[in-house]
Amino acid sequence: MKNFFEEFKEFAFRGNVLDLAVGVVIGSAFTAIVTSLVENIITPLIGIVIGGVDFSNLSYQFGSATIAYGAFIQAVINFILIALVVFTFIKLINTALNRFKTQEATEEEEIPVTETYLKEIRDLLAEQNNKNS
Repeated sequence: MKNFFEEFKEFAFRGNVLDLAVGVVIGSAFTAIVTSLVENIITPLIGIVIGGVDFSNLSYQFGSATIAYGAFIQAVINFILIALVVFTFIKLINTALNRFKTQEATEEEEIPVTETYLKEIRDLLAEQNNKNS
């Protein structure tokens, strides 16, 4: 039984599991932000542009069954809007990261150039000392 708990402890506190847990929590928070953005800002703006049409109330009564196709249409529209917001957000983050990496790469390239110049100066000084000796 002790071995079981040790294996569980190793599994539960391994880096991958903790990273996954953090990802799920952050993902949930991000989902709430994106959903709020779509439902409270983007969808009303689209409603203003298209004349206040609300698809979610559209339905068809078929006997005792109600087919709420409007809710489905609204869900599809929300999905497209959410996907667009997430895509735009990821694109902005990737652009910022690429600029940051480019800046780091430029800074890293400067160091070897400086080292090359210092080596050339050292070699020239050594050559001068050999001529003077």
